[in-house]
Amino acid sequence: MGFQRIGWRIVKQDRIRKRFKIKNTVSVRVDAGSYPAAICVEKRAFHWRMPVSGDSVGTMFEGGRRKGWRSAWRSTGVILSGALLSACGSGVDYRPVADTPVRIGKPYTIRGTTHVPRAQPHYDVLGYASWYGNESGDQTANGERFRPGWVTAAHTTLPLPTYVEVTALDSGRMILVRVNDRGPFARGRIIDLSRGAAEELGIRAAGHAAVRVRVVEPSERDRKRLREGKAAAERPTVDRRTLGNLQAQFARGLADGLIERQ
Repeated sequence: MGFQRIGWRIVKQDRIRKRFKIKNTVSVRVDAGSYPAAICVEKRAFHWRMPVSGDSVGTMFEGGRRKGWRSAWRSTGVILSGALLSACGSGVDYRPVADTPVRIGKPYTIRGTTHVPRAQPHYDVLGYASWYGNESGDQTANGERFRPGWVTAAHTTLPLPTYVEVTALDSGRMILVRVNDRGPFARGRIIDLSRGAAEELGIRAAGHAAVRVRVVEPSERDRKRLREGKAAAERPTVDRRTLGNLQAQFARGLADGLIERQ
């Protein structure tokens, strides 16, 4: 999810492909308000990700070689300062896991849809949740290290971080989740849970599930547990009457086209 949430454009750069034997060259523009100022060279599977800064254009090579990557950047016409290049030598600069400062970020466009991050203290929405188990570069949108086993999530517009209660509408199980990433960008999905959150909610095997997502202000004790990679205190299962009402609202949303069927 990580790369697609920044936004990709396929570009033709024949000089680079021929010189470095690269199958595909991809250009990425990073929103300086929401993403780290520098993303360093890192090999994940067959992907090479190059440094980017602010709103500059960077390049990822698929199937290429590390040798000559500095020259490759010169070929793209992107000039990076020596300070940035030397900083990348030490690896990705992860942001400490903390609740302050809260980052909202600038509007951004993915696949033709513009998302406008904003404070939403009364957010309470029914829709589908999915989950993801890896993050390109292992870094979330607010700069923290992505840890798939932690109880976290991605949302397109909520401030980072935000705490939400996620309720599975099939079982009534409710968990507290810390939102620290951007996504999902698949149509009809309102939240993307980490693998740990999906397991905690009991939806990992299903892949996606009908849920209620509600912004909350939890106790500092629960916040601290989530920041440390532990699950928050167990929350009571939603009572049968309330769950029936939520399921009926969800069904009406599907019938009216307000919720896209998965």
